[in-house]
Amino acid sequence: MRMTPFSTLSLLSLAVGFSLASTAQAAQPPAPDLSNSELQQCLDGLKNSSKFRDVDSFTFNNYRPSQPDPSVIQSLNYQPEFQKDVWDYLSSLVDKERVEDGVRAKRQWGDTLRQIESRYGVKAEHVLGVWGVESNFGQILGKKPLFESLATLSCFDRRQSYFQGEYANALKIVQNGDIAPNDMTGSWAGAFGQTQFMPSTFLELAVDFDGDGRRDLVNSVPDALASTANFLDNRGYRTGEPWGYEVKLPDGFWAASDRKNKKSMSYWSNQGLTLANGGSLPSDLSSAGLLLPAGIEGPAFLVGKNFDTFYSYNASENYALAIAHLSDLITREDSSKTDFVTAWPTDDPGISRQQSKEIQQALLNAGYDIGGVDGIIGDNTRTAIQQYQSSKGIFPADGRAGQKFYRAIVGNAAPSRSQYGNQYSQPANSQPLNPASADRMGQLIQRQTTTPNTYSAQPTIQPSTPSNTRYRRVTDANGTIKLVRIDEGS
Repeated sequence: MRMTPFSTLSLLSLAVGFSLASTAQAAQPPAPDLSNSELQQCLDGLKNSSKFRDVDSFTFNNYRPSQPDPSVIQSLNYQPEFQKDVWDYLSSLVDKERVEDGVRAKRQWGDTLRQIESRYGVKAEHVLGVWGVESNFGQILGKKPLFESLATLSCFDRRQSYFQGEYANALKIVQNGDIAPNDMTGSWAGAFGQTQFMPSTFLELAVDFDGDGRRDLVNSVPDALASTANFLDNRGYRTGEPWGYEVKLPDGFWAASDRKNKKSMSYWSNQGLTLANGGSLPSDLSSAGLLLPAGIEGPAFLVGKNFDTFYSYNASENYALAIAHLSDLITREDSSKTDFVTAWPTDDPGISRQQSKEIQQALLNAGYDIGGVDGIIGDNTRTAIQQYQSSKGIFPADGRAGQKFYRAIVGNAAPSRSQYGNQYSQPANSQPLNPASADRMGQLIQRQTTTPNTYSAQPTIQPSTPSNTRYRRVTDANGTIKLVRIDEGS
C-alpha cells in the first residue's frame, strides 16, 4: 500500500505510472558503497530522537541492523528503463489465471468476506481485487528484511525523514507483539503483508479480525482482508455503489480524461454516453468522472468515488483500474474473456503471465541467460528480448514483450512480411547475437556496429561477442533451465 507522500514512487513490480511511453528512460544506477560506521552513527542519533521515543531500548537494539543494504538505495533512485503501456500493465495483472485464483479465494473465504462486508460495507470482490493485485492472493509478499531496508533508507540519500518515521513504526509493530520479527519482510521501501501496508498505515488502520489478539497481516488472511476493507472505508468508500462502468462514447465526442471532474449520470447520458454494450447508463452512481486511460480511441470509463478509494491505495489510475476490472471478473466468476469491450488502440496487445512464461522459456531455449521462468517480464528479460530482436533484424528493438513478439519467438503463428511490415522477418545480412553470460546480464544491450543500408530500414547487425562463446542448457530438479558457458578450446 502506497498512500503516503512517497506513494508516487515505484514500490514492488506492480507500481507503474500513467505514462504510455515504452521507450528507454534511464539505466539502473550501480549499488552505492555505503559506510557501515556512518549507518551505526546515524542509528545512535535516531535512538534518542523524538520519532523513536515510543520505541523501547530492547526493541531498538535487538533488531538493529548490523550493516546497511545498498540495494534499497539503488531501488530508491532507479528509474525503470522500460515503462509499460496501459494494455501491458492490465494484461499482466488481470489474466485468466488471476481471475480463477480470485474465484477460488472468494469461495474459500466466503464466510469471512461476508462478515467483513457486513462490518465495513465494502463489497467482497473489491477487497479481493486489492488482494489479488497487491500480492497475488498472498503468494508474493516480498522478501526484503524491513528493519535493514528502512534503517538504510533512514540514514542515506533522500527522503530520510519519511523513512525514519516508517522505521520507527515498524519497530513499534514488533514491540506491540502484532507480528513476529521474522515475518517483517516485504518490499524494498517497507510495504509488507498480504495487502502491502506501510508501517504507518498498519498502526492507523490494521485490525484484528480473527480475534487472536494480534493484527497479523502476514499470516492471517481475515486480518489482512478486514484491514483492507477498513482502509477503503476510511478513504470514503460508498456502500452499495459500483466503482464505475466501461462506457461507449458517441461518434464525434471529444473530452479529456479527468476522473476528478465528476458529473451526474444523467449529465453523461444527455451527452450521448451509453454502457459499452449499448445499454442505458445505470443510475446507481451518485456522480462519475470520465477516465480515458489510452485516449479517446481506447476503452472509456465512468468512475465514481469507490474508484477513487482504489486509487488512494496506490496513486496510479492504471493500478486502480486493475483492481476494478479484476473485481468485476471475480464477481461474474468468468475468466473466459479478460479484455474490455472496446479494444485498446494498438495492433500489438499485451500478454498474459502464462504467455510471459512461454516467452522466457523460449529465450532460455534460444540460449539467453535470463535466470528462471517466473512470468515476470523484468529488465533482464527485456534486455534479452532486445538482443533477440536485434539478432533477427526486428525494428525497433524495443525489448517489449507483446503479442507480436510472443508469436514470433514461441511460434504459435509465424508472422509474415505482409502482416508485420517485415518487423519480425530476418534480413539476409543480419547475424544473430550470442547470448551474454550470467555475469554480464546487466550489460546485455551492448554497443552495436552498424553499416548503413540505403535500401533497408534495418541496420546490419554485427556480433557483439566472440564467435567462440557457446552455452550448454542444464535443467535442474525443479525444471528450471540454466545456462553453463562453454568456450571452444577450454
